[in-house]
Amino acid sequence: MAQAQSDSTTASVRQAINQTKFVTSEAVSQITGANLTFADETGQHTGSFKFRAAFNLAAKVSQTHIITASSGNFGQALAYASKLLGKRCTVVMPANSARVKVEGVKSHGGIVEFVDPQVKSRARRVQELAEQYPEAYVASAYDNLLVIEGNSTLGAEIAQAQTKFDTVVVPLGGGGLTAGIILGTQNAGASIAVIGAEPALANDASRSFQSGKIVTNDHEPQTIADGARTISLGNNNWPILKTGLRQIIEVSEEKIVQAMKIIHEHLSLQAEPTGALALGAILTQPDSFSGKSVCCVISGGNVDAERFEALISE
Repeated sequence: MAQAQSDSTTASVRQAINQTKFVTSEAVSQITGANLTFADETGQHTGSFKFRAAFNLAAKVSQTHIITASSGNFGQALAYASKLLGKRCTVVMPANSARVKVEGVKSHGGIVEFVDPQVKSRARRVQELAEQYPEAYVASAYDNLLVIEGNSTLGAEIAQAQTKFDTVVVPLGGGGLTAGIILGTQNAGASIAVIGAEPALANDASRSFQSGKIVTNDHEPQTIADGARTISLGNNNWPILKTGLRQIIEVSEEKIVQAMKIIHEHLSLQAEPTGALALGAILTQPDSFSGKSVCCVISGGNVDAERFEALISE
């Protein structure tokens, strides 16, 4: 997989995506003590980095019907990519998904299947749909080589940015983005330390990193960072993460909200809770980043307006 990002893949995905915007704030750098640059994916198609992965996958599989499970961002991205490519998709989502994400899937023609995670897991419903539609392609939002490959384009952009970074901090749920950034920076020949930022309430990746093997959550974690409510890391991601990650920092719910407030106040950006995890990690361990040139990934901005206002006003 380390050589998976071919020139044709890079060219194909880069033609379809919006390249990430690099944003700086002297005020935030002073707050953290690091020389911070934000890689802002809130302006990506469908509002998050997930379009990179979704377009790469939808373009490369032969099937015209794709089934996936998603808290929303991958679902929206896959629905839009499928529409562009003349395909269709079904997205299994938790019943309590953010309204903006549900409407995003539907607006691009995606079919939404709701489940109550306390009654039936998303994975189980996907399995049922796969049996119902055997001709369809079942795609994991993070545990898929084509997903990792698509995400690696962000790593390449970070490696080729005008600023030369010592470190990149990345939100970490299932590991698809983090694995992609590791590969993208490595394939570009850049020596950049990659640090994962994970909710403390969903710390299976941190426990896996410490134990040397994948550790699974007993149930879907109820962190406000809904994009990180994964049961475990992906099997395809794990070999890349365990050798390519420098560290995983666990971020409290309070630090996630603090990061959202800072991003909104100083960058005028609306980061969803998962998207604010990387800054939350820097706020959690500022001494680890002091004086370094750091790229902080804001992975997405899809959050209901009422929910966003309620969180940042706490």
